[in-house]
Amino acid sequence: MAAKITKDTTIGEILQINPQLAGVLMAGGMHCVGCPSSQGETLEEAAMVHGIETELLLTRLNAFLEALEK
Repeated sequence: MAAKITKDTTIGEILQINPQLAGVLMAGGMHCVGCPSSQGETLEEAAMVHGIETELLLTRLNAFLEALEK
């Protein structure tokens, strides 16, 4: 079973779960995934800074992980 990403998961943790998730984050409008300061931000904090809907991004990230399991 894949890890479950929540709004409290940091960007750094997300990238540790699977580095390919950077593409999902970037496609969702979060282009600063390589920025050192973003690594400690939660998904919710980063989404708020970038004006991105947290729940939509969260759904996309977890769907990506679920698809890898199949």
